[in-house]
Amino acid sequence: MKPRVLTPGTRWRSTTILTLFIPVLIASFAQIGKAITLDMVLQTTLDKNPAIAQAKARLEEAAGERLVLRSIMWPDAKVGVPAGVQGGYRAGESATKGFGFARGSFVQPLFNAAVPPSRRRGDVDLLIAEQQLNITVVEQLHTARLAFYTALYNRELQSIREDQRQRLEQTVASQNDRYEAGLTDRSALTSATVQAHELDSQIESARRAGVAAQLKMAEVMGEALAPGAGPVGAEGELQFARMIVDLNAETASAQKRRADLKLARLLVRAANEAERIIEAGYYPAIAAAVSGEYIPVSGIHREDSTRRTEDLSSEIRAGAVYTWRVVDNGKVAGAASKQRAAREINELTCRKLEANVSRELLRIHNDLEMIEGRQKSLAAASDAAEQSAHLVEQNLAGGIASQLEYRLTETGFLETKTGLLDAIYQHNLAVAEWDRATGRYFQFSEDTALNLH
Repeated sequence: MKPRVLTPGTRWRSTTILTLFIPVLIASFAQIGKAITLDMVLQTTLDKNPAIAQAKARLEEAAGERLVLRSIMWPDAKVGVPAGVQGGYRAGESATKGFGFARGSFVQPLFNAAVPPSRRRGDVDLLIAEQQLNITVVEQLHTARLAFYTALYNRELQSIREDQRQRLEQTVASQNDRYEAGLTDRSALTSATVQAHELDSQIESARRAGVAAQLKMAEVMGEALAPGAGPVGAEGELQFARMIVDLNAETASAQKRRADLKLARLLVRAANEAERIIEAGYYPAIAAAVSGEYIPVSGIHREDSTRRTEDLSSEIRAGAVYTWRVVDNGKVAGAASKQRAAREINELTCRKLEANVSRELLRIHNDLEMIEGRQKSLAAASDAAEQSAHLVEQNLAGGIASQLEYRLTETGFLETKTGLLDAIYQHNLAVAEWDRATGRYFQFSEDTALNLH
């Protein structure tokens, strides 16, 4: 069973449309058979997983930080309205009068070397948050998928062993009839009974492992279990489908598609822009400044003034502000050197991740080929073991075969059938790993409106 692949251009906002009816569908499945398909597991995980919700919140936070980084290029305007009461005697004036006036200033940066890297850093930080969201989505979807396969595997394993126990119990009944008829001794009956009961612990282990996988699936899906209610089961069966892939082409696609590689490259870009922002302290900053005061009345005096010519009046002033750090004292150079080291570390990590892609895909490809060969041999061996088990069972009923021969045959049949199921299970896990390693869970489409190039 293949997972639904999210194609380029898929936006996370579209998933909120499904949040209204997904719980209804899950509830209906729970009422009918308490089972859920893989597609519903992945969709519910996408909609309700707590880790994904936190990553989406961090994306919104990054959008706010982007505004802060861009704010250094915007003008700074201030308006104040001082007011008060002025007292004192002057010729022709009252002793006390109230006053108020408006005071404003406007500063527009004209040149600041930190503006371009700050703009780029804000854009890159937003992309970093989006890729972190993508990585979280990949991790949670992959975990949910593995839990789903594990639940299917243990359910089928439990079914195989229960069928085997049922066959052995039929043999116990047959041996009991033969013992009562005096056709066999008590040791044959005891041996058949012991063989049937040996499967009890294996069936219980498979049941517990299946319940644990279901609980993990519910946890990743963000589903809260009602008191007394069991976990939702997995619907479907494990399937084996041979994969034919072009390793070189898939490796090249994975280099472009994987979210962790995109994040590593973005971290290098972000560190480079942070270094340029720090180094902007070496350069002068020039800003245009305009300030003014508006006084709606006359006769407002300056402090300690004795002449009317010193009265306050409306005025406007304009000019330029020029600042330049002359003495560094290591504040800029030291911070830039530290940031440069961080950028170099990010570059090494990025190259290491890119180099590991080909090795990881080669390993998974080899695992798939090995599992395929194992599945073919076990499928043929399982058919032969089943025929042999039926033949020995008939001979045992006729008193031709011994109980030891039957026990060995049934044990071999059970091991072969279990091995075949395990091969199919490992194949599904390897396919899931292949989808994760090639970046097929989610493909991020950059927002061209950011115009980062």
